Amino acid sequence: MYRTHAMPFGAELSDEGVRFALWAPNAAKVELVVDGEAQEMTAAEQGWHRLASARAAAGSRYAFRIDDRLEVPDPASRFQPDDVHAASLVVDPRAYTWTDARWTGRPWSETVLYEVHVGTATPEGTYAALMPKLAELKELGITAIELLPIGDFAGRRNWGYDGVLPFAPDSAYGGPEDLKRLVDHAHGLGLMMILDVVYNHFGPSGNYLHAYAESFFTDRHRTPWGAGINFDGATSGIVRDYFVHNALYWLEEYHFDGLRFDAVHAILDDGRPHFIDELANRIRDAIRGRHVHLVLENDANQARWLERDDRARPVLHTAQWADDIHNAWHALLTGEAEGYYEDYADRPLERLSRALAEGFAYQGDPSAHKGGAARGEPSAHLPPTAFVAFLQNHDQVGNRAFGERLSRLVPEEKLALARAALLLGPQVPLLFMGEDWSASTPFQFFVDFADDPTLSDAVREGRRAEFAKFKAFSDPDARERVPDPTSEDTFHRSVLNWSEADQPAHRAVREDVRELLGLRQRHVEPLIASGFRGSQQDLTVPDMLDVTWRFDAGMLRLLANVGSFPITVAVGTARPIWSRHATTTPGHGHNLTSSTMAPWGGLVLVEPAA
Repeated sequence: MYRTHAMPFGAELSDEGVRFALWAPNAAKVELVVDGEAQEMTAAEQGWHRLASARAAAGSRYAFRIDDRLEVPDPASRFQPDDVHAASLVVDPRAYTWTDARWTGRPWSETVLYEVHVGTATPEGTYAALMPKLAELKELGITAIELLPIGDFAGRRNWGYDGVLPFAPDSAYGGPEDLKRLVDHAHGLGLMMILDVVYNHFGPSGNYLHAYAESFFTDRHRTPWGAGINFDGATSGIVRDYFVHNALYWLEEYHFDGLRFDAVHAILDDGRPHFIDELANRIRDAIRGRHVHLVLENDANQARWLERDDRARPVLHTAQWADDIHNAWHALLTGEAEGYYEDYADRPLERLSRALAEGFAYQGDPSAHKGGAARGEPSAHLPPTAFVAFLQNHDQVGNRAFGERLSRLVPEEKLALARAALLLGPQVPLLFMGEDWSASTPFQFFVDFADDPTLSDAVREGRRAEFAKFKAFSDPDARERVPDPTSEDTFHRSVLNWSEADQPAHRAVREDVRELLGLRQRHVEPLIASGFRGSQQDLTVPDMLDVTWRFDAGMLRLLANVGSFPITVAVGTARPIWSRHATTTPGHGHNLTSSTMAPWGGLVLVEPAA
C-alpha cells in the first residue's frame, strides 16, 4: 500500500503529468523551470500561479523563476537533493510500499519518549543507521521515538530549528523513502514515531518567501527571530493552510503517530480561532481511527489547549512539555540559579512538588525572570498525562555553553533518585538520546552556514554574547572558550558513542532504566490508564518530596528525601514498588506503617482502589 497527502500547492502528480502551484502575490510573472526548461505559469486569483506540465514527472528537478530575476525552490518541496538554495525534486509518494497497514498507534498512557537528533544519534547520522538501534530501545522499554525537526535546513549540520522548507526531509539524513522505511520499521516493532515541527519561524538561510510573498509575514508581531508569521492578517488563511497541510502531510504521507509543536508561545495570533486551536481541530477532523498525539512546547503555561472532554480525551492537544518539572529538578539537583532557573531556585522543592502534583509550578504566579509578569494558568484539574516530563532534552543540554549532560553536573546518587521519580511518575516521561546510559558525549549547538561567512560570523558571535550575562562568562576571554557552533568539530563532539553503553558504569545506569521502565509498565501504566481523580502534595516535612496521585484503579505516591539527614514518614498500607536507601518498619499484620529514608533515598508506592 502507499500513502499520500494531497495539497493545494507544490508539485502534485496527476494524469496530465505534474500540477504545480505557487502562491506568489508579489510576483508579476512566475515561470516554472523544469530540468532547465522554462514555461510561464498562469496567474490566478489571490496571487496564485498554476501550471500542469506534461514534461515533468517523478524525479524531475524544478524551480520557480520570479519576475525574470530570481529562481527559488518550491516552498512546499517534498525533497531538496542539493540543499535549500537549489532546485526541488518531484517526488512520487506512491513509490514506497508500506507494510504497516494494521498499525493504528498506541494509547498515550503507554508512551515513553526517546528524543533523537538523527544527525548525531549514530556516526553515520542517517535514518538508515538509526533503524538498527530501534530494537535495542524497544527492549529497554521505550515505546516512542521523537525526532528533532527534519525539515530542510541550510548546510549539512543543524539541530533542525533553522529549517526553511518544512515539507522536505533534509537530504543530510537520507531521502524520503529512507525516512518512510524508518517509520515503517518502527511500527513493525510496536514503536510510535513522533516528529518535532517548527511553525513559529523560518531559519536565516534559504527562506525566499519574502521575495514573492511578503504577506506571509507581518510587522504587527515581533518574535525573537524577527517579523512574525502572518496568522491573523488579510491573507492569513493561506498561511494557516500551509502549516496545517504540513502537519497532515507528516501524519498521513509519512504515517507519523504525533507531532511536537515547537515554542507555540511564539506563534502570535490575535485572530479567532487562534491558530493553535484551528490546527488541532483540523487534524482531529481529518484523521480518525488511529491514535494521533499532539504535543506543545509552550512557555506561557496555557492550560486552555490541554482540556479534556467528558470521557477524559484531549479536546485539542494531548500534552505539553513540562518545563517547570525540569527546571525545578535542575535547580534542586545543581543549585544553579541563573537565567530562568531563578524562578525555581528560590523554593525548588516547593516548585517541584506543585509541578509534579498539578502540572505547572507557575499558574498565574509572578515570574522574577520575566520582571514580575504573571505566567501560566490553573492546571490542577488536568491529568498527569497532559504533561511530558524530563530531566534532560536537546534544549536543556544543548543550550548550556558546553552542552554538558546532567550526569556531568550531578552525582549518580542524586541523579538515580530523580531518574526513578521521572520514570515511575504518572506524567509521560522523555529521555534524551544517550541519557539511558549517562552518555559522556555532550550535545552542543552546531550549524553549517559555510556558504555565508557573514552569517557564520554573526551566529558565532551571537552564541557567545548569549552567555555574557552569566557570571562564568562575564569575562570576554571566558566567552572565547564557548565552542564555535559553525565548526565541524563541535558537531562531531556531539555524536553518540553507543559502545560505551557496555562499559560497567554506563551499563549500570542502563540496567536501572530498564528495571524502572519494567516497573512502570507493570504498575504505573494501569493506574494512569484508568482515569485521574486528583492529586495532593504534602510539604509539612522539610526536605521531603511527598506527592500522591489518585486514579480510578488506585493510588500512586512518591516520597523522596532531598535533604542531608534521614527522614522517617508514615506510609500506611501502600505497597512499595521501588525503594532506594529506605528501610521500612512493618506494622500490625505485616502492613507497612513507616519508612526511614537516607539522604537522596526514596520510595514509590501503590495501593489498589478499595
